Amino acid sequence: MSTPEKSRWSDFADSARAGELYLDDEQVARQCLAACDQRIQDLEDLGFLADRTKSVAGFGDFEMADALAGGFLGQATGENNSIDQIISDHIEVVKNMREVMALSIKRLTGQDVTNAADFTAGTEGQ
Repeated sequence: MSTPEKSRWSDFADSARAGELYLDDEQVARQCLAACDQRIQDLEDLGFLADRTKSVAGFGDFEMADALAGGFLGQATGENNSIDQIISDHIEVVKNMREVMALSIKRLTGQDVTNAADFTAGTEGQ
């Protein structure tokens, strides 16, 4: 994910926290919130699959094989454009999107959807 995209959504979330930005349609905000929750779950699932790329082996027992394995490991983790970093960046952006939607709902309805969801989940079994 490009830094400008991450920065843009971070700025949007800051503006929403300051009360300067909100989505003025509750239903749309709720649908976007649900889509953000699903996307975060999908990205976290993808992260578990991507963890498999951190195990690099089978190139042989010679010096060039070690260099090749190191190159593939760098693509999996530890570099700016590695798989795990890209997934993490995307999760951060979607969490900022989610916060904008949650704050929009709170502004429109007075309902803190994060706390309401926690409360609902805690009382459903009673």
